[in-house]
Amino acid sequence: MTRGNAEQTKVHFKGKEDDFVIFVDSSKAVQDWKADSSIPLAQVVSGWKVFVTHKQGTQGILDAASNGSLDSEFGTHNEDEVVKAILEKGSVQEVENKERQGDRNIMNGPTVSH
Repeated sequence: MTRGNAEQTKVHFKGKEDDFVIFVDSSKAVQDWKADSSIPLAQVVSGWKVFVTHKQGTQGILDAASNGSLDSEFGTHNEDEVVKAILEKGSVQEVENKERQGDRNIMNGPTVSH
């Protein structure tokens, strides 16, 4: 059984000062929400965390966005409004996580001198 090869969907928003990322359930959920905004955000967003990548696009280290960076980019640090703005203006990206490789028990392998 392979481990860690689940699909991950995120919405990337390139701002004036920084790049912001939120995780969503699927790209279809985002499209449905854009067509009908009466759908609750809880059915679209996967976790209520806004991440900042320090101008690294979607590949950088994801740090939690501070209230100050949200205020300077979106004019508010209210997470509901920030998430809505990212969903409306951002681009959806789907990534399939690669399967994790590694030694399961190195005590039984050739790396241990006996």
